[in-house]
Amino acid sequence: MSTDHHHHAHGDLPQLPQGRRLTLMLLVPAVLLTLVGMLLLWPRDTPSVEGADGPVTAAGQVVTVTPQECPAVPEGEKPLENCGTVTVRLEDGTQITTDIPSGPGAPEVAAGDDVTLLVLNEQDGSRSYSISDHQRGSRLWLLGAAFALAVVAFGRWRGLTALAGLGVTFGILLWFIVPAILDGRSPVLVAVVGAAAIMLTVLYLTHGLSITTTIAVAGTLASLAITAVLAAAATAGTHLTGVADETSNFLTISYGDVNMRGLLLAGIVIGSLGVLDDVTVTQSATVTELALANPAYGFRQLYRAATRIGRAHIASVINTIVLAYAGASLPLMLLFAAGDTPLGELLTSQMIAQELVRSAVGTIGLVAAVPITTALAAFLAARRHTVPGGPVASAASGTAARHAAPAGPAGFAGPTGSAAPAGEKERRHPPSEEDRWAAFVDRDR
Repeated sequence: MSTDHHHHAHGDLPQLPQGRRLTLMLLVPAVLLTLVGMLLLWPRDTPSVEGADGPVTAAGQVVTVTPQECPAVPEGEKPLENCGTVTVRLEDGTQITTDIPSGPGAPEVAAGDDVTLLVLNEQDGSRSYSISDHQRGSRLWLLGAAFALAVVAFGRWRGLTALAGLGVTFGILLWFIVPAILDGRSPVLVAVVGAAAIMLTVLYLTHGLSITTTIAVAGTLASLAITAVLAAAATAGTHLTGVADETSNFLTISYGDVNMRGLLLAGIVIGSLGVLDDVTVTQSATVTELALANPAYGFRQLYRAATRIGRAHIASVINTIVLAYAGASLPLMLLFAAGDTPLGELLTSQMIAQELVRSAVGTIGLVAAVPITTALAAFLAARRHTVPGGPVASAASGTAARHAAPAGPAGFAGPTGSAAPAGEKERRHPPSEEDRWAAFVDRDR
């Protein structure tokens, strides 16, 4: 098997004119600008709220649960539920007794469950305990291990690099983006720089240092810029403040330096990045595969064919985005519906309007990503014809030679592969379906 065919199997356009130079011309400035941005925005003094250490907790295991009949309540009041006691063995071996958890969202406990308890100091100096939640750390670790094994088993080396990219994403979020915003930096700048760092690292780590990945990076950068501009215009035009629920209210009170509208913009940018990566990588790889399978395709044919695939992809992704936001806002929607809120008032409320802006801006950014990435990929892929003796040209010429017609009166090459007479212009015909299939088979050998 030739090295050309081997390179084809990796889904890239080998020996593209100035392909390596183009990759470096985009990659080096992008990396330098991202590093400079991270250094300038790096958190230096992340604030903390005084007295916000949280309640004292203890860990234990349920030994026994003893239900009891609940006492009667006056007529018209809601009857009591889940009465009785629970015996819990703490980590130090001490056994304590507390009430069975009750109320909305209270955990249901049974013997053998690992639980977390709130420790309450009474006025007489004694301590009382109340079960607040289950301990689920070990089960989450098992689920995470199953997730990693499934990814590696199916994706193999690429699955391993995808997991490494996921670790990089969480690291940048937890150690740069969140602390920098808390430190009073501009949330939009932090989000853009952090998203660029995530994208550059994850895309090249997962998909390799190739012209196909570089095209996806360029398309993602352009689409992110469009998304950020549209998000700023949309939030300003709809007069969104970014303060729409208890969490944002508490954040405003506790950390007054945080720009809440900027935080909303940052959330839109970061939320769009994951789906943008998917779209741009898919479009870039699609154009590459079309160019390899159809060597005679030029810019226009590649762009049209890949755009048709992109339309189908976008149609499904839009539904995914809307359903994701709707699922996250389902409790709020139920609350509004139960209160018989008029539809117009429901859709224009601060909380729902935020989700509508997220969905609309994110979708427009995705729609823009398809033509941008497809055009870049098709332009560069079409230039493969200028490579003398390049692998794609070789595949095309080899296929044509196998299926060439016998020499005619004009003296064109026949089955023997004889060249056309000097000074006579070579005729070019679009490849047949048989030619395209033969080129595809050659590529995967």
